[in-house]
Amino acid sequence: MAGLAVSGTQVSYIGQDCREIPEHLGRDYGHFAKRLDLSFNLLRSLEGLSAFGSLEELILDHNLLGDDLALPGLPRLHTLSINKNQITDLECLLDHLAEVTPALEYLSLLGNVACPNELVSLEKDEEDYKRYRCFVLHKLPNLKFLDARKVTRQEREEALVRGAFMKVVKPKLCSDSAAASPECHYTPLPSASRDLTSHRGVLGKCHYVYYGKNSEGNRFIRDDQL
Repeated sequence: MAGLAVSGTQVSYIGQDCREIPEHLGRDYGHFAKRLDLSFNLLRSLEGLSAFGSLEELILDHNLLGDDLALPGLPRLHTLSINKNQITDLECLLDHLAEVTPALEYLSLLGNVACPNELVSLEKDEEDYKRYRCFVLHKLPNLKFLDARKVTRQEREEALVRGAFMKVVKPKLCSDSAAASPECHYTPLPSASRDLTSHRGVLGKCHYVYYGKNSEGNRFIRDDQL
């Protein structure tokens, strides 16, 4: 079959633009496959992966997997690569992996919004990436490799102490009452004057009265200039 490669316990189905895992893969190879590569497809769901109960390595790079990603229980899986997908909720993913992949030692999330580095945004820097690693190791303390780097002893120790505080929380730009509005911009003007179509003036009281006797401008005016 075009696009299918089987070598021993390794099964590859790469670049076939499939939107779901073909049923025949699980039926024909799921009972013995230990390594499955489904890179460069259009996967949005991993339905059908439960047929591969003996997997030790799973490669899902360059797909369309998002925050609803759901893996079956894979007790032997030690390597998981999900580079270049559409994952944004890091904590949700890590909680899920902690539950269904207890033997996981290698994880790679490069190219996802959930992994903050220059691959996804030029606004991210090395400090953002360090905080990310610290939080991941707090959630998955058994990892030996994260992305392209080996986990160091120092990182592991820091994750024990600070990892729980490394979660990045996006601030809300608008109050809950204004959530229905597509935009929410701050303005110092009174609410009565915020409508651009209204030309009605707004009158307010001032707490200070200006007399001019301490004016910096008047200090340098001579009598012959008056």
